[in-house]
Amino acid sequence: MRPEPTAPIVTFYRLIEQARLPQRADRSAAGTLPTRATRYCDAVTSASAFGWWVFPPMEFSLLWDGEDVFWSFDERWLPLSAAQFPHQSARFDEAAPASLKGCSPPFLTALPEPGAVQIWTGMFARTAPEWSLLIRPLANLPASGGFALYEGIVETDRWFGPLFTNLRLTRTASPVRFRADFPLAQVQPLPRAVYAEETLGASAAVADLEGFAAQDWDDYYRSVVQPNDDPQRSPGLYAVAARRRRKAGQGRCPWNPLGPSAPDPIT
Repeated sequence: MRPEPTAPIVTFYRLIEQARLPQRADRSAAGTLPTRATRYCDAVTSASAFGWWVFPPMEFSLLWDGEDVFWSFDERWLPLSAAQFPHQSARFDEAAPASLKGCSPPFLTALPEPGAVQIWTGMFARTAPEWSLLIRPLANLPASGGFALYEGIVETDRWFGPLFTNLRLTRTASPVRFRADFPLAQVQPLPRAVYAEETLGASAAVADLEGFAAQDWDDYYRSVVQPNDDPQRSPGLYAVAARRRRKAGQGRCPWNPLGPSAPDPIT
């Protein structure tokens, strides 16, 4: 008997029709990882695949002259303060209730800090209770140069609004291009308990070798020394073991109610 589907951890809402839907991040970082890393380094591939990629809703460019920011999408350069996505305001007003007409989120906003810009992905997001979203730079996928993303954690179970990211332009007098088919940022689900002060404060440190217990030395021998002493060992033993644990369902997040047959929220 097929189990009943459970509610998704995150649901994305597309408000800009041209925007590409979020996409599960790829273990090979869109094919950019070295073959050896893809095959043998589970640490790198797991980090690459953690979360979803979000995209700019269209191709555009930003230009910073050291003082003001300009933007362009049709070969014209316009000074940027706050800009709507083309024709989005009218589409928003057609769908929104009367009390929200005129409240379409801006696509681009120049922030007060020099060279800082906020970019809306064209999405809203809602998470299950006690879950938040970390919006961060792409994991192991090199982005085009000319900007650096800020990271932010949003309690999207309580705050329902635009899924945006802030960036800082890092060069002047040269356009920075953003492609609609290349990810802008990576969005990762976090149980709120993971970054609570009780969790982050519950750490310890062993200050020197004298603090190592017998179990620590045994674990180091089993994890590192013993495999390297075996001339017949196969490469990537850690990756093989990690994949087996995932296949067996071990290591599942204790806060995650999704079973193995739960539907992907991105369809």
